[in-house]
Amino acid sequence: MEQSVRTVVFADLTGSTGLFESAGNVAATQIVTRCTHVLGRHLACAGGQVVKYLGDGVLVLFDDPVAAVQAGARMQEVLRELTAVELQRGPLGVKTGIDRGAIVEHDGDCYGDAVNVAARLSDRAEAGETLISESVFSCLPDPVRLACHSLDRITIKGKAEPVRVWRVDFSRTAETTLTALLGFQGLIDAGRPMRRVDLARLDQHIELHDDEAPLIIGRGDGAGFSIDDPRVSRRHARIEWAAGQCLLTDFSSNGSWVRFAGTCAPVVLRRDSCTLYGEGEIGVGATPDDFTAPTLSFRVIDEG
Repeated sequence: MEQSVRTVVFADLTGSTGLFESAGNVAATQIVTRCTHVLGRHLACAGGQVVKYLGDGVLVLFDDPVAAVQAGARMQEVLRELTAVELQRGPLGVKTGIDRGAIVEHDGDCYGDAVNVAARLSDRAEAGETLISESVFSCLPDPVRLACHSLDRITIKGKAEPVRVWRVDFSRTAETTLTALLGFQGLIDAGRPMRRVDLARLDQHIELHDDEAPLIIGRGDGAGFSIDDPRVSRRHARIEWAAGQCLLTDFSSNGSWVRFAGTCAPVVLRRDSCTLYGEGEIGVGATPDDFTAPTLSFRVIDEG
């Protein structure tokens, strides 16, 4: 067996016990499974390798510790987008632990001290928190370190000595957030191609570049791309760039669909995701065979 140095992300849902009490075993199991798989896909789109799902948790490996930290810090936001539509009987949170070190991958699983530490950090985290070890912190560029708050040394079960731990919080202060994000963006911008997706419907035209925040499609003032139709949810879907890919995620009650240019059968999404490429159209709030369905055109452009 060979060892490799990887960054280990362990994410665990919080609030699932109360959900089982309020929603019942069947409904709660469906919701928890759905949420963990959405988190797994989010991490995979950021460059992670999903190793396994563990009831209400997910274990993921990254080669890039910066990508792991950035994706881990966004998971509560990803979960909030989903649960705003899907959960009515009990809120769920996510707590995350990240460590880096030598591991052994064998028979679809992984083993090593870094795996154990990531799991213990997740145990120690509060809902919505991402805790990282010193080995992860030491790999981060200075602008990203500005968004990390030292918790000094804490005791972790299974470790003989207390370990240094940082909490990742890009929203600690406006100044820190701005500095960290701008500095981080400057690092990843150098030498890489710029990509964007062009979206249009009626008199609305929006360009979403790969260095911009996710775009919400929906009905209401909070949507970046607003569609005034009763079949469209207030926060219907999200388009974002992750790991060089343009991703569409549906959160709605009525679903969305994507028809790529040159294809006949559309991709139907019901609280699921797909990667956008080339050009085509996106329908929201109605089935593909409904000619009254609100649609917008898209074109994914690689300027590199």
